[in-house]
Amino acid sequence: MPAALIRRVLLCLLVAGPAVAIRVLGVEFSAVAEVVVFGAAVVAAAFLLAWAAEAAQKDISGALAIALLALIAVLPEYAVDLYYAYRSGSDPSYLHFAAANMTGSNRLLLGFGWPLVVVVALVVARRQARRDDAPTPNALELPVASRRDVGFLAILGLVAFVIPLIGSIPLWFGVGLIVVFGLHLWRAAQTYDADQEEFVGAAALIAGLDARPRRILVVAMFLVSGAVILISAEPFADALVASGSGVCCTDRCQLICLAFGLGWEDVDRVQEAVSQGVPRRRCPCRQEP
Repeated sequence: MPAALIRRVLLCLLVAGPAVAIRVLGVEFSAVAEVVVFGAAVVAAAFLLAWAAEAAQKDISGALAIALLALIAVLPEYAVDLYYAYRSGSDPSYLHFAAANMTGSNRLLLGFGWPLVVVVALVVARRQARRDDAPTPNALELPVASRRDVGFLAILGLVAFVIPLIGSIPLWFGVGLIVVFGLHLWRAAQTYDADQEEFVGAAALIAGLDARPRRILVVAMFLVSGAVILISAEPFADALVASGSGVCCTDRCQLICLAFGLGWEDVDRVQEAVSQGVPRRRCPCRQEP
């Protein structure tokens, strides 16, 4: 196994180690400390998942590879949201946090994540063009095969406006999204070519291994990273909510909205949820004298 790959994997394991130790030993720290420790573990596990998922395309092709990559890519992000949704079944006060985490993460992805990728790509392309004395590009040209992906994203982006219009996220809406995802996989399976995949970074190091050790390593990375995320999701979610327990209610809710990527117009809604028992103590601002 290449030394560079060993260093990267060990670094991720070292970052995730404290969270696993805290959970196994049952040690409790302050909410802010737990947010940092368990959040870092989720990020480290996300790196392992991404490397393993990309390298898995060496052995898995077609729609199965696309489905695997898509599901794995959202696992770290939505593990916390799944916990909030699960808790909201028995504790309705968590319902607001499940909705806030889902919509907030998507706001950050659409409003900041994708534009950042475009800006970085344009900056690099313009520098390369000046270095080669070529015409400076002012836009990114996507391949023709990307029309399908952009089309599905555009449709779903418009469909997302249904949520604020109806004021809820009904079950049929989730089923419809799953159907659209299945349709996307069906269409992608007709044009996807795994032989054209190019690996970079840690995924390239994994893909360069022999078949047997590569498959063993990929499976091990899947299992370890998945276990770290499952171990860290619940305490991270609870610590995220409780991290502002010593702060004035309004300030606390503003911090929560900021963490979830919400706007200030959502503060009142989140404040109502917090004052109803999340975390399970009365808001300092509303305590009786």
